[in-house]
Order: sequence, then structure tokens, then C-alpha cells
Amino acid sequence: LYYANFAYINTLNPLAGVSIGQADINPTIKRITIKTFEAQKFDTDLVNPMNLQSGNLDLSFVIIYLFPLLVIVLAFNVVSEETETGTWQLVAVQTKSKLKFVIYKLLIRLLLLLTTLLLLFLIAKFVLNIPFDTNFLSMLGLSVFYIIFWFTLTFFVVSFKKSSGFNALLLLSIWLVLVILLPAGINSYISSKHPVPEALSTAIAQRDGYHTKWDTDKLTTIQKFYDHYPQFKKYGYPTDGFNWLWYYAMQQMGDDDSKKQRDALNEKIKLRGQASKLIASIVPNMHVQLAFNQLAGTSMNQHMDYLHNTEQFHEKLRLFFYPKIFEKQAANTIDWDQFTPEYYTSKADIVPLKSMAPLLLASIAMILISIPIARKL
Repeated sequence: LYYANFAYINTLNPLAGVSIGQADINPTIKRITIKTFEAQKFDTDLVNPMNLQSGNLDLSFVIIYLFPLLVIVLAFNVVSEETETGTWQLVAVQTKSKLKFVIYKLLIRLLLLLTTLLLLFLIAKFVLNIPFDTNFLSMLGLSVFYIIFWFTLTFFVVSFKKSSGFNALLLLSIWLVLVILLPAGINSYISSKHPVPEALSTAIAQRDGYHTKWDTDKLTTIQKFYDHYPQFKKYGYPTDGFNWLWYYAMQQMGDDDSKKQRDALNEKIKLRGQASKLIASIVPNMHVQLAFNQLAGTSMNQHMDYLHNTEQFHEKLRLFFYPKIFEKQAANTIDWDQFTPEYYTSKADIVPLKSMAPLLLASIAMILISIPIARKL
């Protein structure tokens, strides 16, 4: 059992192929032994750091980062083009409402992008075998409202009837700030507001909790073990030479002695998640990314839930094997075929309509601001 591994697998939703989230850097399969769990909790695969830096390209990246650029390219000159080519006066004479004319031009471009978006989601559905369920439709709905938001933002900018160059420069600047700089700044703010020195102190406490026990009185170590598992007191206090009860008592102390730091680390991660969700409610691209990850089961909170369930799986293994180890049973007395991989399935704790509300409100606000400006000009 020093070497035996037991698999606990996070069964990812097929939507994880659309929004990979935490699965990009954290493994979704844990192969653990019954030794101290904290030392295995955050083990990851060896990955080229250059690949980690660039990350994996998923559909959420295309939607959140590239589709706004397509909106800008298609719509930045819907008004200025007419002015610069000298056809605006002709349009003004021939159409009953210049505002409707501009809106129709934007709607045609919106329809083109929505058709492209729908095509991408259909391809993803069949390639990734995504079930046609609420989560899939919610992700599609979020994408539609996100694109609509960028069209309303573009409508606001072009309503001022500035030159094409000015519109393009301003919209690209907004894209850079909103999609790149603002999330990076918010990430730095949350990291500084909720630092996690416990990440290091937990590792140190776990290592000290185990390794220092080699030089600690065996009786003290075994007594602490029995304080945690009083049901095992019947195995006594063997203190002469090496014995497996004392060895696994040391392993258990690695987890027990780091509990305070572990709980503090989990609380900090929870606070970071809450702060991110709160701020993201007013930043459309961040809101969409977090909602995508939640729907796909790849958010940080869902990953922490997976680790928590992995810890329970680890505890179940301990309670099964400890009596057999302490009674010195031979390995061939165990039916090893019963140990098959176990699976965890995350739940998307998100209300579809509620998740779309911030995007809808932002779009309505942009339209209400833009229409009076457009009519005036």
C-alpha cells in the first residue's frame, strides 16, 4: 500500500471542451495512495511551461476575445463610411428615419455573426457529443447576449458620427481595456486583497507534521492518532522498532497538523471566488467567462469541491485498509478487483436567466444612452 494507487476521476461535462477553465492546469484524475493526503492534493502533471503560459484554445476564447473584434471590424464605419463616401445626404433624403437605417445595417451584421456563432456551437455539439440540455442552451444564450452587448457598445460609439479612424481606434482601445487590461488588474487586486501565504505554510506544516515524527516519541504519535481514530485503540501502543501502525500514524499527523492552514487556504480561495463573481457582474467578458466555466463544470469552486470529495474518497480507503494493516493481514487476503476507478460529477450551480441578466441590462443601458445621442446628431 506504500505504492498502490487508487483512481478518483472528475467526470468532465462535454462542455469542458468549450470552456476548459481549471482543467487547463489542474488534472481531473487523481491517483492517490493512503499516505498523507495533503502531500498529494495539488499534484499536477509535468507540462511545458510555455504551453501553460499560452493555454489551450477553446471556443470560449474565440467568443470572448475574437468575436468582439469581428463586431468592431464589421460595424465601426456603419455611419462614417456613408459620410466619408458622400452618400449620407442621399441616405438622408431617401429614408424616412436615418436612425432606423443605421440600426438595420447593424442588425444585418448582427445576424451574420449570430449565424456564425450558431454554426460553431453546432459543430461543437457533434464533435464533443454535447447533450442538448439546459447548460448547452444557457451557454449559447450567454454568447448571443455577449455579442449583442458589443453591438450596442459599437452603436454608442458610432452614434457620435466621428471618422472611421477615430471609431476604430476608440473601439479597439475599449476592447483592449475591457478584455485584457481590466481582468489583469482585477486579478492583481484580488490577489493582493486575499493573499494566500497558507499555500506554502500548509505544505510546510504537512511535511513537518510527518517528518518530525521520526524523531518524536512514538507513544506521543500513536496517542495523537488514537485521538483522531479512537476506534483503533484496541491495537495498543507498539513502540519497539519499526511498525506499520506507528508509520501510518505519522502519515496521518501530516494531514492533522496542517488542518488549520488547510482550512485557512480553502477560505481564502472561497473569498477570491466570491470577489471575482461580484466584480465580474459589472464586467461582461469576465462574467461570461466565469459563467461558461460554471456551466462546463470547470470553475475553481467546482475544482475545490472535487478535491474535497477526493479527500473523502481517501478517508474511505484509509478506514478500509488501516485495520488490515494493523492486524498484519497478507496482501492476498484482499479482493483487489473490487478497487475500480470511482467518479465524481460536478454540478452547475447557476440560474440561466440570472446569469444572462447582467448582459441584458448592460445592452439595454447602452441602447437607452445611444438612441438620444443618435437622434440629436
